[in-house]
Amino acid sequence: MNIFSLKYFGIFFLVISFFSFFNIIYSYYFNLLDNVGNYILTFGITLMIGFFLTIFKKYKYEKINLFNRILIVLIGYVILPTAISIPYYLNINNLGLINCYFEAISGFTSTGFTIFNELDQLDQTLILWRSSSQWIGGLYFLFSILLLIDLFDENLKRSLTNYISLNSSEIFKQVFKIIVIYLSMTVLIFVLLKLVNLRSYDAYNYSLTIISSGGFLPNNSFDITFGSDISKIVLSISMLFSFFSLFFIFNLIFFKKKNINFLSEDINILIYILVVIVLSFIFFNYDNNFLNVLVSISSSVSNIGFSFEDVPKNLVFVFLLLVILGGSFFSTSSGLRVVKVLTLVKFSLNNLLSHSKPNQIYSNKLSLNKTSVNINDINKYFFAIIIFIISLFLISILLTVSNLDFESSFKLGILTIMNTVNSQMYDLSNINFYNFNIFSKISLIIFMIIGRIELLSIIVLLKKFLFKN
Repeated sequence: MNIFSLKYFGIFFLVISFFSFFNIIYSYYFNLLDNVGNYILTFGITLMIGFFLTIFKKYKYEKINLFNRILIVLIGYVILPTAISIPYYLNINNLGLINCYFEAISGFTSTGFTIFNELDQLDQTLILWRSSSQWIGGLYFLFSILLLIDLFDENLKRSLTNYISLNSSEIFKQVFKIIVIYLSMTVLIFVLLKLVNLRSYDAYNYSLTIISSGGFLPNNSFDITFGSDISKIVLSISMLFSFFSLFFIFNLIFFKKKNINFLSEDINILIYILVVIVLSFIFFNYDNNFLNVLVSISSSVSNIGFSFEDVPKNLVFVFLLLVILGGSFFSTSSGLRVVKVLTLVKFSLNNLLSHSKPNQIYSNKLSLNKTSVNINDINKYFFAIIIFIISLFLISILLTVSNLDFESSFKLGILTIMNTVNSQMYDLSNINFYNFNIFSKISLIIFMIIGRIELLSIIVLLKKFLFKN
């Protein structure tokens, strides 16, 4: 274990301790003192671990390779939810370790599966803790993209920085930008939700959930909370913040013509989402419930999963397809990423056309920049889809073995790998995770983590362990 990984984990333990402290303040301010001792204990534990790891100097700094960076990200997804699970275990009697860890993993991976069916019976501080776990997980995911940036192709890297290989100063610059923009967009979403008359408690919880592409709800009154047309429009726009690149607004403000690379991916996915919305309005507006469909579209593409009860049941496949495609390269959403899939489709069509018209020259350039995608990047996209298919096949089999019908297993497998909550629009809202057996919960935990790391990183791990030469 090198010094970088210790400090990296230490920083996030300190972030967890900060939100523990916030829950303590909230408990005292609103006189919710029944469980305040549990947050004090969580605060003390995470603060001590965080300080110890950040000041630990036994190991010397050494440059870490891609394999080690993947392991760091993976280990973080295992150990950090352990700290997040402490309040669940202490606040609710007889909940069990596996249930607490399942809820913590679901929040930290921004998936949104929950063992709690009656949210109104939960303590408000625990609702805040669930939302906070998603926000922390979203920040961790964005940082992990920087660690795993060598897995991405050069065009996608250019949407983040002019430097193909990030040195320490450039990483610090990008980390600082991530924190500032992530916080600013959280506040912006909070303000937007307040403008449609959400109470501060609900607006705060939803803002943490939406920016992180999470799926935890603060109550069971989603349809009532967003009952007006204007609130549905604002909610749809807010969810698209986690669909586009985190730097999209920043790049628009500081746009320079020579740096059009910074905008190319977001412009492509903007065209994609506009086409989806227009087609949906033309073909799926027959019951005059287009705003409900619009919310479902925004929720699916951003891998959040929120949905109203009044959503056409015949659109389940469409919504699942949108979930699989996902969002931007540097967004908190999961999915295979829109530009990757579109580039792979264009490459396949070009290869088919080249056999009918071999004298023609076909370009694989999809973005607005002048750089075409090379064959190595195409191979990366292809392998990512293969890994997704294999992962979906495995999780579907494991859930089927656990006495879940095949259709539900298949749809739940997609949502698990894509870190999207099961809701009414996927016809899975009645699933009770609390009643799942231990084997099923462990399987879901593993694949929620697999879905949150870059799928291509699995190949790197397999190559390291299976082909050591």
